[in-house]
Amino acid sequence: MAVVFDDILVKGVRQGQIPARTQDARDWFRNKARSTRSSNAYPNNILDDSKKQRSVSPGSMYHFLYDPKMKKELPYYDRFPLIFMVESAKDGFYGINLHYLPPKLRAVLMDALYKISNNKRYDETTRLRLSYDTLKGASRFRFFKPTFKKYLNKHVRSQFVEIKSVEWDIALFLPTERFEKASKSRVFADSRKMIR
Repeated sequence: MAVVFDDILVKGVRQGQIPARTQDARDWFRNKARSTRSSNAYPNNILDDSKKQRSVSPGSMYHFLYDPKMKKELPYYDRFPLIFMVESAKDGFYGINLHYLPPKLRAVLMDALYKISNNKRYDETTRLRLSYDTLKGASRFRFFKPTFKKYLNKHVRSQFVEIKSVEWDIALFLPTERFEKASKSRVFADSRKMIR
């Protein structure tokens, strides 16, 4: 995995923190990721140092480069999404891009998502049991609305970097969003309005 993920993970393990297993551990990793310099979390660093794959699986977290088909019509978009893949579509897939939420709301949504993981081992077998109906039907997932996006396979511009479950909380807060045509503050303000 990318050096920036490994550095935070190793520091946490040395301090006795086991990612995702307790709220204290999640908070520790989230705080460390928040304080990481953005130059370390630059997309090229993550893509270059990581094991890549050509496809995505439901319930797993991924980073990738994306160039939307309708980018001229969109008010803004994220060139380096951080998604949980939800389900396949005819010409692509649906995912929840956590970058569309401000950090505090990312944490709230992620804490809710942990409750639908397929196991509590947080190893290579851990996935979220996601579907659009599950997200839409539970009030604890109400923050997903501004994050739900469709991605077209032909507009993916890199291979996919799968983020291991032990690194979800690190990825959640690394400053890797790359919004085009609008600032983060505008994106976050629009997302808050959509949630209300």
